[in-house]
Amino acid sequence: MLQMLISAQNSGSGKTTVTIALLAALKARGLNPCAFKSGPDYIDPMFHRSVLGVESHNLDLFFSKLQIVQNLYNKSAADHGAAICEGAMGYYDGLGGTSDIASAWHLADTLNLPVLLVLRPKGASLTLAAQVRGLMSFRTPHHIAGIILNDCKENLYRILAPMLEKETGVPVIGYLPPMPKAAIESRHLGLKTAGEIKNLQKKITLLHETMEKTVDFEKLFSVFACPAPKVPKEEFPIPNVRIAVARDEAFCFTYTETLEAFKEAGAEPVFFSPLHDKSLPQNISGLYLPGGYPELCAKALSENTEMLLCIKTAIKNSLPTVAECGGFLYLGQTLEDVNGDKYRMAGVLPGEGFKVGHLVRFGYATLTAKENSMLLKKDELLPVHEFHHWDSNENGIACTATKPNGRTWDCTFANEHFYAGFPHLYWAGTPLPQRFADAARRYMRDKI
Repeated sequence: MLQMLISAQNSGSGKTTVTIALLAALKARGLNPCAFKSGPDYIDPMFHRSVLGVESHNLDLFFSKLQIVQNLYNKSAADHGAAICEGAMGYYDGLGGTSDIASAWHLADTLNLPVLLVLRPKGASLTLAAQVRGLMSFRTPHHIAGIILNDCKENLYRILAPMLEKETGVPVIGYLPPMPKAAIESRHLGLKTAGEIKNLQKKITLLHETMEKTVDFEKLFSVFACPAPKVPKEEFPIPNVRIAVARDEAFCFTYTETLEAFKEAGAEPVFFSPLHDKSLPQNISGLYLPGGYPELCAKALSENTEMLLCIKTAIKNSLPTVAECGGFLYLGQTLEDVNGDKYRMAGVLPGEGFKVGHLVRFGYATLTAKENSMLLKKDELLPVHEFHHWDSNENGIACTATKPNGRTWDCTFANEHFYAGFPHLYWAGTPLPQRFADAARRYMRDKI
C-alpha cells in the first residue's frame, strides 16, 4: 500500500497543489486513495473531497491522544490502496510555534509514515540541499523519504534533482512546473473553499495530467510502499435521534470525524441550509451550527427571516444546540460583513459580530468549564482551536480558555441544553458526542 505524509519547509510551498495532483493520479490508477489533513484545517480537506468524492479526515495530536489518532488513521485507511496525509505549516511547526508537538513531523513519527518533502526552489539552489539536511538532522528519525520540486521549470529541475540526491541521499521523484491556470485563490483564512474555485475540476485535471509527465511513479511506489493497516469493519448503531447540521456556503467547517462521532453515539446527522432553507428539518432533537464564513453571507442570512425565527424559537424552547465560531456569530444580534455593513442575525445571544482585520486569539487553547453544562463538566479540560478575523463584543464567561503560552480569557455561553462560543471543538475521542446525543434523547422524550 502506498502511504505518505506530504510536508514542506514552510506554508506556501504548494503542499495542497501536490496533494491534489497526487490524489487524482492515484485515483486514475484505480488505487481508491484516501486522504487526511494534519492539524485543525477545514479547507484543505474540501479539496481532497473534490478529487476523491469521499470524505477526508483530520488527524491532530493536540486534540487527541496518540492511540486515538492511530485508530482514526487505521480505521480510515483500511481497505484503500493508498493513503495520503497533507501536513500543516512547516514540517516541525507545532504547538505555539516553539514546539514539535502536533506538528507534521510529530504525526509522521506517531504513524511511522514516510514523508514526501515539497521544495519550492525560489531563489535558492545548493542551499536547498543544506536546508534539507538541516531538516533531516533536526529530529531522529526524520522520516523524510523523498523530494518533489514544486513551481520548478524543467531545465532547473534537471540541474537540481541530481544535486539534491547527491548532497542529501534523498530520492527526488519529480516536479510540478509553474501552472498559473491551476492556481487556487486565497483570502483571509487561507485558500478559498473548494466550492468557490471556478473550474476546479479543470484545474485538478491539469494538475493530474502534468504530474503524469513530470513524476517518476515507479520510483514513488518503490519509496513509499508500506504495510496496509488492518482493522475490523466498523458498524454504527441504529440511530434513535436526529441532529440538524448546518451545511452550506456559510457553514462549511465540520470535521468528518465529528459527524462519525455523532453516528457512533446513535445520532443521525441531518443536513440543512440556514442560507436557503426556510425551516429546520422535521423530527430533530438537536442542532449543530459549525463554523464557516457567515460574514461573507451576512446579508443573505439576515434576509432569511423565516430561518432566523425558526432557530431562535427552537433554542428558546430548549432544543439542544451547539454553535462554534461562525455558528456562534450567527446566533448573535448583528453581524458585520466584509464591507462593514451590519445585518441582523438570530438574536439568541447578546453580542454583535464585527470585523477585526487580523487573526484573533489564533491557535490552540484549552477550555476549562466553570460549571456543569450540556457538553462540559465543571473543571473539565478540553483542547480547542480558534481561527477567525471577526470578533464579538460579548463572548461569554462559561469557560476559561488558556493558550500554551499561559494567556487566558473568558469565553462561551453554556447551560443544560446549550453551548456556543468562538472555539472550534474536536469531538472525536471525547465524551461530547455522547453527551450531545443524550441531551437530544432527553429532549425527544420530554416532548412526547
